[in-house]
Amino acid sequence: MGKLLNVSSSPHARSNVLTQNLMGDVVIAMIPATVYGVYQFGLKALLIILVTVASCLLSEYVYESLMGKPITIMDGSALVTGMILALNMPPEIPLWIPFLGGVFAIIVVKQLYGGLGQNFMNPALAARCFLLISFAGFMSNSAFTLDGVSTPTPLAVMKAGKEVDLAAMVIGKIPGTIGEVSVIALLIGAAYLLIKKVISWRIPVTYLVTFAVFVLIFGKHDFGYVMAQLCGGGLIFGAFFMATDYVTSPITPKGQIVFGVLLGILTGVFRLFGGAPEGVSYAIIISNLLVPLIEKVTLPVAFGKEGKKA
Repeated sequence: MGKLLNVSSSPHARSNVLTQNLMGDVVIAMIPATVYGVYQFGLKALLIILVTVASCLLSEYVYESLMGKPITIMDGSALVTGMILALNMPPEIPLWIPFLGGVFAIIVVKQLYGGLGQNFMNPALAARCFLLISFAGFMSNSAFTLDGVSTPTPLAVMKAGKEVDLAAMVIGKIPGTIGEVSVIALLIGAAYLLIKKVISWRIPVTYLVTFAVFVLIFGKHDFGYVMAQLCGGGLIFGAFFMATDYVTSPITPKGQIVFGVLLGILTGVFRLFGGAPEGVSYAIIISNLLVPLIEKVTLPVAFGKEGKKA
């Protein structure tokens, strides 16, 4: 009888779309960035992706088995977490670090809070921030090209007040983490998610527009600089693939707009006034914590006699 009942708050929408379908679409959308990352950085990048995904799947299976819970690795959520975390890894990082990150993402952030749908922040980003704090030297060492020559990332170059090659950033011929370097590959995946209606435009578009305005006001008053900031780091990746996570983003339309504005402002503050050149991951997990408050103040009010009085 318990399997026939699903207790949740209204409104209720019936759909044939399953979790596996949604996660499958997200995986498909990340394939262009994944393929380009392996092309750019070599087989070590592929090994990092495989190890991270395996860590997430294994962690979920072992934890649920030990706790006597239903095994949920087939719903695709652990796979998506592993891919997002892997694509946020530097291409030369030791394999044990992303493996540890996968364990942290699944067990600490996801399973200990009740599993899929109960986590209070994006598991992959929470794990990345955990690794950034714990292993800052390894995690910040993303300045490697395919031939092994160490060069600073475009955001680090801009932080130092120097010019960058915008065309190279769009194509992906730059150092960085595995999945963030090619704007073209990321936008192909983003277009797929939007066309399939897996995500809404509200959060990513509001995020990017707010960030661009913030940089134009408080950074250099230069269009090329603003475009380079938009294309640099994990901003495009974060806007379309991480900020739009169903569990940790607002469900109300107004809330999604507020969420996007908050993300844009926080990312701008971290990038322009912080010590590090990047700030997407921290901006998203901080905003995740504020989602309950955002939804509370943007909840639609019913019309009629039970509605809110003037």
